[in-house]
Amino acid sequence: MMLAVVLLALMAHLAARAAVPVSFTQNYLSSTDANHTRVLSAELVELVLDQDSAAAFGSKTTYLFGRIGMGIKLVPGYSAGTVTAYYLSSAGLTHDEMDFEFLGNVTGEPYTLQTNVYAKGVGGREQRINLWFDPSLDFHYYSVLWNSNIIVFLVDKVPIRVFKNNQNLGVPYLNSQAMAVYTSLWDGSQWATEGGRVKIDWQYAPFIATYEGFNVDGCAVQNNNNLAGCAVASSNKWAQAPALTWHQTNQLKWVRHRYLVYNYCTDKMRYPTPPPECGTSIL
Repeated sequence: MMLAVVLLALMAHLAARAAVPVSFTQNYLSSTDANHTRVLSAELVELVLDQDSAAAFGSKTTYLFGRIGMGIKLVPGYSAGTVTAYYLSSAGLTHDEMDFEFLGNVTGEPYTLQTNVYAKGVGGREQRINLWFDPSLDFHYYSVLWNSNIIVFLVDKVPIRVFKNNQNLGVPYLNSQAMAVYTSLWDGSQWATEGGRVKIDWQYAPFIATYEGFNVDGCAVQNNNNLAGCAVASSNKWAQAPALTWHQTNQLKWVRHRYLVYNYCTDKMRYPTPPPECGTSIL
């Protein structure tokens, strides 16, 4: 009994430990020009969307498991039609991916945060919440805790979604492909705001999202040389199972009860028969 208590405490500690600060210049590269990815300092970067170009940057390093996050101040004011995406992705058609997609809105209306998971190229697992704060007024921290058993999406350390390893049910899981970290700001007028009804309005351009805290605490993969080592739970801390604390469990239930506005599991038009993982507990 005492051993079980100690192990639970250890897992909670690992889940709660902060990610290691990594500067932008250490671990990230812009994929757009200097007018659209503005590196203000090693710790502060702006992405700029205008009629000439979208904006994006990505990490130099890929990872298999870890706690990876970033501070983001979203586009203020009129942001309808814009999508600020923060995600991890592997390469190839059968890629793995974990998404935060912030869907802009008209001035005064809430941002919607869409999360999605692709495993072995299979996606269609969107969930949406309305954020309980204005994410354009200050930096908020968006992160994932990812290991061989579970993925937890967090906003300012508050769990908003859990995706478990349900391979025993035939559900693909993200445990064999290293992923890089990406973010982008782009025109999603066709779908982002009210299903595409409200388009981007270029009179409000440039649209600017600001980034800080390029934090990562993960198992780095170099040319897939240590991919197998990262996946072995007994040999590294990143692959070990986290435990949500009692408080975090209640936070997750609070978010789902008050702010969840779309869940693929309950979309009978798309899925007359819900995917197998939808019949399992969220925790």
